[in-house]
Amino acid sequence: MTTPAGSTRVFARGSWSEARRIADVLRKETVGGVLLLAGTVVALVWANSPWADSYGALRDTRVGPASLHLDLTLGTWAADGLLAVFFFVAGLELKREFVAGDLRDPRRAVLPVAAAVGGMTVPALLYALVNLGGDGALRGWAIPTATDIAFALAVLAVISTHLPSALRTFLLTLAVVDDLLAITIIAVFYTSSLAAGWLALALVPLAVFGFLVQRRVRSWWLLLPLAVLTWVLVHESGVHATVAGVLLAFTVPVVRSEAAGGPEAGPGLAEHLEHRFRPLSAGVAVPLFAFCAAGVTVGGLSGLVESLGDRVALGIVAGLVVGKVVGIVGATWLVTRFTRAEFADELGWPDLVGMALLGGIGFTVSLLIGELAFGVGTERDDHVKVGVLVGTVLSALLATVVLRLRNRRYRRIEELERVDADADGIPDVYQRDPDTPGAPGTRRGSADG
Repeated sequence: MTTPAGSTRVFARGSWSEARRIADVLRKETVGGVLLLAGTVVALVWANSPWADSYGALRDTRVGPASLHLDLTLGTWAADGLLAVFFFVAGLELKREFVAGDLRDPRRAVLPVAAAVGGMTVPALLYALVNLGGDGALRGWAIPTATDIAFALAVLAVISTHLPSALRTFLLTLAVVDDLLAITIIAVFYTSSLAAGWLALALVPLAVFGFLVQRRVRSWWLLLPLAVLTWVLVHESGVHATVAGVLLAFTVPVVRSEAAGGPEAGPGLAEHLEHRFRPLSAGVAVPLFAFCAAGVTVGGLSGLVESLGDRVALGIVAGLVVGKVVGIVGATWLVTRFTRAEFADELGWPDLVGMALLGGIGFTVSLLIGELAFGVGTERDDHVKVGVLVGTVLSALLATVVLRLRNRRYRRIEELERVDADADGIPDVYQRDPDTPGAPGTRRGSADG
């Protein structure tokens, strides 16, 4: 059955250039996910070993100039400093998707955006329902809303599923939009005190940074000091310093100007910086943050049971395992209901459930929000870590079951995607855009262009 022209296609394959770019991004994130898993395991083993005190001492070691209020613990440097790099890359990716990627078409953007919103709203509501009361637990309502793309891709690498490119693109886009919403939540709801003067001062180096990148200046000795100064001033303002990463990313141009040769002359500065900083984000920043944040002393089976007895941990598990699936699948159902969209490429609702379960793998940003909500090193923060770890592991196991059951179908779709390339190196499964000779277009049979 053919989808009506102008309607949304669920899991439709995008343009060849975009599919190739996203495949490259996912390869880097997969490597980062493996390093993230390694950092998490090392932290957990160390924190539950006879040398647990040395782990805590290392994480709580203070470094930095006290005169600038930057004598922070290594754990705080990881959360405020290293994750700023992570959010800088996420901001570049998000801006590129909506300016020059397939999501510049509102018909393509509506599904992952709606799914991301649903996948954040329902987990938050579930958490709130579990934690109704006056003991301060509701401060953690945003913990189960985030999706960790690196961790999810590491799970995919472990189970070795032949996931089609359309599903991988959907997962990446979902996580990127998720990151933007998460950083908005952090800025709005987890800013305890705001020093407007410092925030206003931060706009000065931010504006200079934006002016230089708009002029295509790539000199690191100019851009890096401005970026660091912006980060310091945002940190002093009381707004979480990772917000500076997103603000800096949004100033970077995506498409080359006509003076620089236009879009046909090659990738813009945003893609250039993304290539430079993604390995640093995925390979260093996120794994080190995981090492600093994931080390919780569980105390054996009895300690695990005690932690899960806290409604905070139960709310997180419910939000990640149940809320993500209900929110993502429910939002997608609403989109298909009102647009009469159909699934593409032999894919359907079971595949969406698998993606939603992967969306329940919330780690990096979930741990960050937990620290902001309850304080680093508190008993409730430890319960947050247990809840995030248990919810993430359960979501990963359930996703593994669903995706492995569909793997034969995925292998067949992957074979179609690996057809022999034509004379220009573009697989025959894609066609060219008839309005732009020489430019890759969309998959044959796609009704949404």
